[in-house]
Amino acid sequence: MSHTHSWVLAHCVWGTKNRLPLIPNVSEVCKYITGIARAKNITLLAAGGTANRIHLLIALPPTIPLSKVIQEFKGNSSRWLNRRGVKFAWQEGFGSFSVSPSQMQTVCNYLATQAEHHSKWTFEQEYLTLLRKSGAPVDWKRVFD
Repeated sequence: MSHTHSWVLAHCVWGTKNRLPLIPNVSEVCKYITGIARAKNITLLAAGGTANRIHLLIALPPTIPLSKVIQEFKGNSSRWLNRRGVKFAWQEGFGSFSVSPSQMQTVCNYLATQAEHHSKWTFEQEYLTLLRKSGAPVDWKRVFD
């Protein structure tokens, strides 16, 4: 085959350090992350979040490992926020969950309504639910270390 074809969708989520409400303007951070995605040739399908977490739906590039993609988003956005005078840090880890193309619009809708959704659920409740639904192997005692 002479070309590489890939459409691997991932719902990625990570929080601020200690899950504190450190993000002053979620839409600005999402716009900045959109710029990072464009510059790195990463297909960003949706972005959303609250003051203490970011959710992205991406099509994972076939040439860049997921951990490198997340490192680009977290590192660049953290530096940008700190340069703007926000004492800011992301948590160390992240969650990533595969998304079927048939569920892409559902996830996009979910990310677009983060503020409404999170008025009912904490980050911890939501993340534990994502882990349970995904079936990912987890050390439940160390999820939020």
